[in-house]
Amino acid sequence: MTVEVAGVSMRSPVIAASGTFGYGVEFEEILDLAKIGAFVTKGLSLHPMDGNKAPRIIETSSGMMNAIGLQNIGVDAFLKDKLPGIRRMPGVVCIANVFGYTIEDCLGVIERLNDAEGIAMYELNASCPNTKHGGMVFGTDPDSLGDLVHQCRVISKRPLMVKLSPNVTNIGGMARVAQAAGADAVSLVNTFLSLAIDVKTRKPKIANVTGGLSGPAIKPIAVRMVWEVARSVNIPIVGMGGIVKPEDAVEFLLAGATAVEVGTASYADPRAVEKISTGLEHWCAANGVANTADLTGGLRT
Repeated sequence: MTVEVAGVSMRSPVIAASGTFGYGVEFEEILDLAKIGAFVTKGLSLHPMDGNKAPRIIETSSGMMNAIGLQNIGVDAFLKDKLPGIRRMPGVVCIANVFGYTIEDCLGVIERLNDAEGIAMYELNASCPNTKHGGMVFGTDPDSLGDLVHQCRVISKRPLMVKLSPNVTNIGGMARVAQAAGADAVSLVNTFLSLAIDVKTRKPKIANVTGGLSGPAIKPIAVRMVWEVARSVNIPIVGMGGIVKPEDAVEFLLAGATAVEVGTASYADPRAVEKISTGLEHWCAANGVANTADLTGGLRT
């Protein structure tokens, strides 16, 4: 089951996704963290953020929509209050998700994390609007994405994985931009921009008006995007989007992913990521797969 992503060894290719697993320590008594590959923290910003007004999460057909607004305690509180607990957990691989509305903010977060023990790599969220350039989302503009990744890679003391926005016409091209700028790996997909309307009140169901769609409804699109990226870059890919059972993870691996992240499923079952990891091991044994890594890119066309 062991895989390697950007030089980081993981005992399983199944990772708990950012925004759905707290800061990791909250799940210590819920599941066996030693049975999953890694977990990604909630997005960490330079300063604490309260997030958007409620309602900010709703159920949809085969999924959910959210506009949490990247609520988090801020990088300094994470270092002081959360990371010590993570370091006490033996063998746990922690990936810190980093974001900011300017490149300088992202750099500030990474600089604070660089000298802290207990973090294996960074996942750079490229789905934030660049407030210095009219609000264009970093991950939808090649120049902005390249600049962001390059500057973060220069100062990062750890491997840098870039989380790509799916709200683009050429996901392979954006992955190439990230790779050329120095990304050690890419993860995809983030949520799809969406809108739900209450037909009785004729108002948006989410206070923010639009939100991000996730869950099983997006899985076929996410798998297709991972396949396209796998044909475009030669750095590791971590796939995500609607994984709720082991066979879903296998699809992403066959499409070209080295590992996968489980997100929305954790809302329905807090132990989902462990169950999928264990289930994947059983699936491989039942189907004659000696090494999970052998599945990567195994799609037959």
